[in-house]
Amino acid sequence: MSSKSPVTPASDGITPIQQIVATCSGAILTSLFVTPLDVVKIRLQAQKTPFPKGKCFVYCNGLMDHICVCENGNSKAWYKAPGYFKGTLDAFVKIVQREGMKALWSGLPPTLVMAVPATVIYFTSYDQLCEALRVRMGDHAQEAPLLAGSIARVGSATVISPLELIRTKLQYQKQSYRELTDCIRSAVQNEGWLSLWRGLGPTLLRDMPFSALYWYNYERGKSWLCVQSNTKEPTFTITFVSGAVSGSIASIVTLPFDVVKTRRQVELGELQARNLSRQVSSSTFNVMRRIVAQDGIVGLFAGFFPRLIKVAPACAIMISTYEFGKAFFRKRNQETILRPVQNSNT
Repeated sequence: MSSKSPVTPASDGITPIQQIVATCSGAILTSLFVTPLDVVKIRLQAQKTPFPKGKCFVYCNGLMDHICVCENGNSKAWYKAPGYFKGTLDAFVKIVQREGMKALWSGLPPTLVMAVPATVIYFTSYDQLCEALRVRMGDHAQEAPLLAGSIARVGSATVISPLELIRTKLQYQKQSYRELTDCIRSAVQNEGWLSLWRGLGPTLLRDMPFSALYWYNYERGKSWLCVQSNTKEPTFTITFVSGAVSGSIASIVTLPFDVVKTRRQVELGELQARNLSRQVSSSTFNVMRRIVAQDGIVGLFAGFFPRLIKVAPACAIMISTYEFGKAFFRKRNQETILRPVQNSNT
């Protein structure tokens, strides 16, 4: 082989740089597509009703209209908070009407900044770990994606947790970067640098089982579809469908932890402003109890539909783009290696 040959490909047939390029392409496409759905999901999860579930005013005298809005106007009026979203479509319409179309892509810059390192760490770590674990686990090699996915997710989630907090704050409430900076500076002064990792606990409780379920179901689904299609290599359609189905299953199971994560990150700065940071516990269990007390069990599944319609296509786009990129570079590398041999034979 010539001394000018490219960097030796990894065991899966592509170089680390090519793997990073494939990962980043999928991350950028996914971020652009799902950010509006993420904004809606966070708004639905973070909104709070002004009164406990089932409570109402006996009559309407107009004194509380600055806090609540009368829904039906009769003598036994039910009340809701101004701007309260009734559902996914209602949230889309109201956000566009009040804040403009750009608001649906709130937090996109930190999302893009977060997506690149997160996906590189996550997918690269998963591939390497899964390959190593399959060799060592022997008869239990099929369970390797469970462990590899969980470990890879812990590393990526911990690294990008502060960026996810910034993104959540921007998507929850329209504010300038200066206001956000002041909020974060105040939180750091009051609670220390660890406040930037607020919500990491429920994030890991959400992401570790999510990744375990996702990769396990994805690998099994991909293998099953390949057998059904009588093909050795998974096609773009097979990876897309496998990613969408496995992502949907994992997102439904882990949704309550996503709600808790959103609530905790949104509270950054708000508790300090009301001097409640020491009186109100922000542990995952206590936040869950507060949500159930305020909104019932249904509150733990707030944002179900936007999360589902966000995660399913996001997983499908990300994994199919990633697999397509790897297949493209793998084929290109094989052609590069074989070309000198073909030329010499000619």
